[in-house]
Amino acid sequence: MNIGERLKSLLPGIFLFGYTIGTGSVTAMAKAGADYGMTLLWTVLLSCIITFFLIHMYGKFTVVTGETALSAFRRYIHPAVGVFFIIALGVNISGSIIGVMGIIADVCYEWSKNYTEQGIAPIYFAGVFITLVYLLFLDGRTRVFQKVLTLIVAVMAICFLINFFVLAPPSVEIARGLIPAIPSTGHGEGPFLVIASMVGTTVFSGLFILRTTLVREAHWTLKDLKTQRNDALFSASLMFVVSVSIMAAAAGTLHVRGIRLENVSEMIGLLEPLAGLLAVTIFTIGLVAAGVSSQFPNVALVPWLLDDYNRRAPHMRRFSYRILVFFLSLLGLIVPVFHARPVAVMIASQAFGALILPVTVACLIFIGNKKSLMGEYSFSGLTNLFLSLILLFALAMSYMGITGLLSTLRML
Repeated sequence: MNIGERLKSLLPGIFLFGYTIGTGSVTAMAKAGADYGMTLLWTVLLSCIITFFLIHMYGKFTVVTGETALSAFRRYIHPAVGVFFIIALGVNISGSIIGVMGIIADVCYEWSKNYTEQGIAPIYFAGVFITLVYLLFLDGRTRVFQKVLTLIVAVMAICFLINFFVLAPPSVEIARGLIPAIPSTGHGEGPFLVIASMVGTTVFSGLFILRTTLVREAHWTLKDLKTQRNDALFSASLMFVVSVSIMAAAAGTLHVRGIRLENVSEMIGLLEPLAGLLAVTIFTIGLVAAGVSSQFPNVALVPWLLDDYNRRAPHMRRFSYRILVFFLSLLGLIVPVFHARPVAVMIASQAFGALILPVTVACLIFIGNKKSLMGEYSFSGLTNLFLSLILLFALAMSYMGITGLLSTLRML
C-alpha cells in the first residue's frame, strides 16, 4: 500500500480525531492539568482505550451488516431510541457550538493584544470562523470535510506536541498520573465534573454513531475488517497523545504555581511570561485548529443523524439542512455577544455527553448480539464482557456528571 492509499484508509480515523480533539477536549484537559496536575491522566488513558473499542465495534457492525447506527436502532430496537439520540446529541452539540466558538474568539482576542493595544473584539473572530465553517458546509461533500480536516488536524497535533516538549512536567509526575486516583481537594467545578467532562469529550456518543456513516461511505466490506480496526486504533492513539500534551502543558506551567484555570483564554496571558510569545502563538494556533476541526462535524451532525435515521445517503445540500445549520452556527455568537463563561458552558456540555453514553453502549450490546443481523460475527463472550464493564463505567461517569452538575448549580 503506497502513502496515498495509506492516508486514504486513515481518513475516517483522522476525521474522528479532529472531531474529538476540539476546544471541548482542550478545555477539559487544560482545566484538569491546571487544577489537578497529572493526577487525572489515568482518565485520559482509560477513555481512549474505551473509545478505540467502541469505534472498532460500531465500525465492525457496519462492515458486517451494511447498517448504520440510528437506522439499526430504529428498525431493531424502537424508533423512539433513534429520536432520543437525535434530540440528545442535538442538545449536546448545541452547547458545544456555543462553547467552541466562544473559546476560539476569546483566545484570539487575548492573543491579538500582543499586536494591537486594545485587541480585536471577540465578535469579529467569531464571525470569521462561523462564516468559514458554514461555507465549507455548503460544499456538502464528506470527502472535502475529511481532506480539510486532515490538514487542520496536522497543524493542531504539531502545535500541541511542540508545547508538550517545551512545557511538560517531569516524566515521573506523568507516570504517576496513570495510577487511578480522585483528588481530595475541590477546585472550581470539582473533580467529579471535570472527570465526567474529560470522559464526555473523549468517549462521545456522537463519535460512535457517526463512525457507522463514515465506514459505509468508505465502502468497507468484510475484507476490510483489519483496515477498519487499524483506523480505529490510529484515531484513539492520536487522541491520547494530543490529550496528554494539552494536560501536561497546563500541569507543567499553571498547576506547579497553584494557578487555577477559569477561562482557556487566561492561558494566553499566563503562559507568555513562563514560556514566551512563541509558545503562546503555537498554543493559540493549535487551539484554533482544534476548535475549527470540531466545529465542522458539530454543525453537520444533526443532518447526518437525520439521514441516518431515515436510511438515506448523507446529502448536506438539502435546503432545509442549510437553514438548520445556519441557525446552529449562529449559536457561536452567544458567548461573544452575551459574555457568557465559555469554559462553564463547555464543561457542562461535555458532562451532559457522559449521560448519553450508557444508552449508546447498551444499544451496541443489543444489536451486536442479534444473530439475524450479525450471523457468525455476533459478539463473543469476551466482547460482551468488555462492553458490560464499559457500561458500568459509563453509568459511574453519568453519576459523576450528575453529582458535579448539581454541585456546580448549588454554587451559582
